[in-house]
Amino acid sequence: MKLNERSVAHYATCNSPADHVGFLRKRVERHHVHHHGTSYQRRWFVLKGNLLFYFEERESREPVGLVVLEGCTVELCEATEEFAFAIRFDDAGARAYVLVADGQAAMEAWVKALSRASFDYMRLVVRELEKQLEEACKSLAACHRSPRRSSSSSGRKRHLSNPALQPPQEKPTTLENGYSTWSSGGCVTSGATCTDHDEGQTKPPPLPPRRRSATGSATGSPAPGLSPAILETPVSPETTCFSKLHNWYGLEIAVLRQEWQERQMRGHP
Repeated sequence: MKLNERSVAHYATCNSPADHVGFLRKRVERHHVHHHGTSYQRRWFVLKGNLLFYFEERESREPVGLVVLEGCTVELCEATEEFAFAIRFDDAGARAYVLVADGQAAMEAWVKALSRASFDYMRLVVRELEKQLEEACKSLAACHRSPRRSSSSSGRKRHLSNPALQPPQEKPTTLENGYSTWSSGGCVTSGATCTDHDEGQTKPPPLPPRRRSATGSATGSPAPGLSPAILETPVSPETTCFSKLHNWYGLEIAVLRQEWQERQMRGHP
C-alpha cells in the first residue's frame, strides 16, 4: 500500500477529532518471534479511523510511525509486562506490535477502540444494521396490511372506559317563575332556546317583567302613566336581542323619570 507521506502527516496533526489518544509503551516483533530482551519505547499514540499514529512526544508535529489497522487482530498477549496487548497481522512475515498500557482500564479502552477501528468491523456493523432495518420494514408493512377493525374497536372501548373522555352529561333545567336559570350547558325557556344567532354563542335568558308594587295596587294593577305596551313580556322572538331588551326596559325607566319630575314640580312650585 502506497501512502502520501505529506497527506498522512497532515491528517495526523490536523484538528480533526481523534477516536482515542494516550501514552503506550511499544515493542516490535518480527515473524511472530518474541524478543523479550527488546526494550520498550514510550510513545504518544493517536487513533483516527483505521490509522494508528505514534509520536515521540505529545507535542511532536510529525508522527514517527503509522499502523494501518486492516487485516489484523487485537489480542491480549502473555508477556512478562502487565497490561500488555498485541496487534498481529494475518500476512506471514508481517510485524506484530506489542503495546503496554499504564493500567487495566487504559488497556481495556485501547483494545476496545482498536478492535472497532477497521473497515472490516464497520462493514459487519453496517450489514447488521441493514438486516435490522429490513426486518423493521417488513414488520411495519405487515401492520399496515392487517385489518384495523380490532384496533378501532379497542380504541373505542378505551375511550368509553375513560371518564375524562366521555361526553358531558346535560344538567336538568331548573325553572324559576316559569323561566330556566342560566347554566353552562345553555338555556331553554319554556321550550325555546336562548341563542345569539349572530355570534353563535348562548346568552342568558331575559328576566321576567317586574311589577311595580310601590305605585300600583296590591293586586298588581298597573300604575297610572304606564302604557299597556310596557307591560307586555319581553320574552318573544322579537325581543331575544339585547338591544331590544334594553329598549323595552328603557321605556319603563323613562316613565318613572317623568313621574318623578312631575312630583318635583308639584312639590316645588
